[in-house]
Amino acid sequence: MCGLLSGLSLSVLLAAADPSSAIQIDGAQLTLIEHAEISAREAGVLNQIYVTEGKTVEADAPLALIDDLDAKLAQQRADTEYAMAKSLAENDLRVRFTRKSLDVAKSELKRSLESVEKFPKSVSQTELDRLKLLADKAELEVDLSEVERAQSKLSLQLKKHDLDRATLHLERRTIKAPFPGMVVQWKRQRGEWVDAATPVARLIRLNRLRAEGFVSSKNSSTKLIGRSATFLVNGIKHKGTLNFVHPEIDPVNQQVRVWAEIENEDLSLRPGETGTLFINEAEIVKGELPSKVK
Repeated sequence: MCGLLSGLSLSVLLAAADPSSAIQIDGAQLTLIEHAEISAREAGVLNQIYVTEGKTVEADAPLALIDDLDAKLAQQRADTEYAMAKSLAENDLRVRFTRKSLDVAKSELKRSLESVEKFPKSVSQTELDRLKLLADKAELEVDLSEVERAQSKLSLQLKKHDLDRATLHLERRTIKAPFPGMVVQWKRQRGEWVDAATPVARLIRLNRLRAEGFVSSKNSSTKLIGRSATFLVNGIKHKGTLNFVHPEIDPVNQQVRVWAEIENEDLSLRPGETGTLFINEAEIVKGELPSKVK
């Protein structure tokens, strides 16, 4: 029994390793997956270029800077106005003062009314009306102070929006890389005026490439998506994964276009190269083989 299981495991492994179990695509070509013409988001003079052509950068790395003096001043002004609005919104002195004034007015009116109850005509009706008016006025001032403070908080929100907008406007002056890649061309030079949406540099991603080829429609099942792939060029193997099987069949040659994403961390592969792409049809998922019986 042990020998049978061991023999079965070995035969399955050999089948997976057998080249005949893989789809072979000759003349597969490497192309770019990601490439972009990086544009300026704000108009202005191109003040700085941080990366020379041929240099690789990470995602969000600064590539260049549009003149940002005005944007910095606007951001500083918005920051100051926000600080002032915040100080005003957090200040409750007027609310506390009006509430205290209301307490005093009510107490004075209460004492006068109590005095009249004990000693009629000790306080004239005119005086009572005046004290009642003062108490009502103090109560209205409390309401008004609370409304003013609520408005101050709303004003603070508006100032925060202004600050965020000024900060964003300043950040947009820095041209950044949308993905990791290599700067292969600068279309504008330092000191030149650029308009918004003007292409400034070309960026290509090289650490992941696409190996494209054609297979017979008989071997183009969508079940192949996700299978491991190997790109062979100059005797060197590069690992990858099949990511796409075109849903349409060419009516002339009955072939289907497929492509695999190939790892290229060492940047040894270059777009435009051709080689042989192998797609593994009989993959073994880790853990599916019967365990060895002792």
